[in-house]
Amino acid sequence: MSDILKNKIAVITGGARGIGRAIATEFMNEGADIVVLDKFYPDDFETYAEEFRKKGMKITSRAVDVTDTKAIEQVCDEIAKEFGRIDILVNNAGITRDRLIMRMNEEDWDAVLAVNLKGAFNTMRVVSKIMARQRYGKIINISSVVGVTGNAGQGNYSASKAGLIGLSKSVAKELAGRNINVNCIAPGYVETEMTAQLTQEQRDAFLNIIPMKRASKPEEIAGVAAFLASERANYITGQVICVDGGMVM
Repeated sequence: MSDILKNKIAVITGGARGIGRAIATEFMNEGADIVVLDKFYPDDFETYAEEFRKKGMKITSRAVDVTDTKAIEQVCDEIAKEFGRIDILVNNAGITRDRLIMRMNEEDWDAVLAVNLKGAFNTMRVVSKIMARQRYGKIINISSVVGVTGNAGQGNYSASKAGLIGLSKSVAKELAGRNINVNCIAPGYVETEMTAQLTQEQRDAFLNIIPMKRASKPEEIAGVAAFLASERANYITGQVICVDGGMVM
């Protein structure tokens, strides 16, 4: 631990499990106080959080749907009042509803775009105002390599993640003058609950196109997020960092 995030207040959406939980853990280990926003919390979340509280680390949680514009506005304002500021925002909340385009229904399309793209818009819209007033902030959006390359059967997911990249670059240009950095991380194949649902055939297909011939661990994504959230990345904005074992070159 190097305490590169000491005394920072970080908000992480979708932080109850998977990549989001790994980011929360990494940020706490680097000295940040964490607020996790998620719609659902697994049974082990409070046990997980309590282990860190016993070590003197601060982690709180709020149950909120990132697609609910008014609820997100209210909870982010409450966090800013309670902690005095929001230094870091990580938009990690995401879902998949994979189908070929000819079989994809409107509900599957709308649900994925609502969580993955509109959810990030909702938090960025509110938190950017808070960060602009304090003239400091780091926004990190978790996209995906399929937002760069596309992927058969993931038209909705790929569109949402590509849209997140475009949104991030636009907002990076808007906020750069306020000392706010906005960047994307584009993970490749990561070992999470989401990818655990893939068939062995699907896993093998991914591994065959990854030069490093293995999946990423959530902690490897979290390490990059911690770097981008730190002062070490002050001159980096509007970028997409692929953490994918060489899948996209």
